[in-house]
Amino acid sequence: MGAQWKAKHKDLAANAKGRLFGKLAKDIMIAARHGADPAANARLRLVVEQARKVSMPKDTLDRAIKKGAGLTGEAVHFEHVIYEGFAPHRVPVMVECLTDNVNRAASDMRVLFRKGQLGTSGSVSWDFDHVGIIEAEPAAAGADAEVAAIEAGAQDFEPADEEGITVFLTDPTDLDLVSRALPSQGFTVLSSKLGYKPKNPIDPASLSAEALEEVEAFLAALDDNEDVQNVFAGLGG
Repeated sequence: MGAQWKAKHKDLAANAKGRLFGKLAKDIMIAARHGADPAANARLRLVVEQARKVSMPKDTLDRAIKKGAGLTGEAVHFEHVIYEGFAPHRVPVMVECLTDNVNRAASDMRVLFRKGQLGTSGSVSWDFDHVGIIEAEPAAAGADAEVAAIEAGAQDFEPADEEGITVFLTDPTDLDLVSRALPSQGFTVLSSKLGYKPKNPIDPASLSAEALEEVEAFLAALDDNEDVQNVFAGLGG
């Protein structure tokens, strides 16, 4: 499942779109702190492009930019919190939250992890590498991911998935540098963020169908929470 867990065949029904828009709005507000003009703010430009690809309403997008840039007079304050623990069947999980209410987020995590095990700081993170994660797609036929990774300075890459998206992995300090270099290697960058990659991923084939379904349901419940921004699970592709 790569460096970031994503629900398979996740529908884009109204409620699912609403959750996705909410997560993107937070990313947009945080990026807009460094300037409201996407042309002069690379991080904001990437998130805006993501939002447009999933058809976020222009009013919603513009409001998030203005709010994040402090142009509406509203105070925007999100705290970044990481929770560590295990999904059912001892699958390690890192949960990244952006929340305006830490107490609510902590309470929700305790409830959600009842079907797994909530750990303390460091209990799971030792089994993950902190990396830059870039999702990109070929801009033209013949673009070679391996050559692009070498030339752009990425540490590694994961072959294209069924949607044609290649994941490039970087040192955290090289994320922006590699993101800016990939277009010249024939790849269009779709998203760029810091995240966590499991060092010893569990092969899903080693789990029974029922066990895997329990893990998927647990991860999906985490991902549905309003404060959860990203879920990183110790599962192989």
